[in-house]
Amino acid sequence: MNNVNGFILIDAPASALNNAGPDIGAKTENTIAVKKIRRGRGEYVYVSGQAFRYWIRNSLENIFRWELSPIERESKIAFTAANPFKYPDDDVFGYMKAIGKKSGTTLTRVSPFKCSPLISVTPVNIVNDFGVMARHEGDPVPYEHQFYSTVLKGIFSLDLDSVGRFSSVNKTGYMNITQAYKEEWETHNCIVEEDGKVISLPVDIRGKRASELIGVLPYIFGGAKQTSHLTDVSPKFIVLAILNCGNNIFMNIAVDEKGEAAINVKALKEVILDYQENIISDLYIGKREGFMDEYNEDLKHMLDELNSTLSNIKVHLLTVNDAVSNFQQVVSGFYKR
Repeated sequence: MNNVNGFILIDAPASALNNAGPDIGAKTENTIAVKKIRRGRGEYVYVSGQAFRYWIRNSLENIFRWELSPIERESKIAFTAANPFKYPDDDVFGYMKAIGKKSGTTLTRVSPFKCSPLISVTPVNIVNDFGVMARHEGDPVPYEHQFYSTVLKGIFSLDLDSVGRFSSVNKTGYMNITQAYKEEWETHNCIVEEDGKVISLPVDIRGKRASELIGVLPYIFGGAKQTSHLTDVSPKFIVLAILNCGNNIFMNIAVDEKGEAAINVKALKEVILDYQENIISDLYIGKREGFMDEYNEDLKHMLDELNSTLSNIKVHLLTVNDAVSNFQQVVSGFYKR
């Protein structure tokens, strides 16, 4: 199991990126509330994992011209084409589709790309913003919506072994394809393994898909209320590495420090040292100048210590775009080993 492990921080200074719908019990009937969870006495706003994946999928279409899998709808269910040979988003985001009511066959594919919701690092004071629609004749129409100022954190992983590799084993999550796809895999010059139960795309296609999924991170765009809040949701801080295990070791490196979001440099150093035998690539840290600059010296000091200690990996501190760009080359190279 070889996974890209990633951690990001997104700055959301005055934002309402994911809404929960009408706020029942509010003073006005059309108040729109933001999504939030409670932990202890504090409220933490979040962007759902589904929304985050939607941002990435759409950005892949926009930046790398991915042809997205068409959506079909039957009654109350909707599904994609479930063709991972033709549509790269079916490959990396997974699917579930019944392909025949008589046969009872259902194709399922566990998503190689996994992510957490984006959650505020600290408890949030949510603001109710009052407005009116008054450009028409007659009484103005009042409305309210909520927004907040915070730093959101999130983790993600990409199963590099699964990208571009499809199984026909009759087991939930593993029956990605059937013999009906034979013409597709022959057209794409796929590699057939395990007596035809596993089909793999050529390594250059697998590397391209995985690399582009990582490469789109500086360009992700999306979120609610962009017309009046315009939040740049690209990461301002990012950590990337390939591990030979499924643990996401960077989950706890952003912390609440007296009500402000903070980077726990000691925690980052500790997990790198603890998992140094499991980290199988160089580790890339990307940071945007102007965001949490108070940690610049601590990060540089950590780099010097680690790079003089570690023999199997090197740690890099770059801009966000340079870190992602360099790591894309690492991901592409993974498939050429």
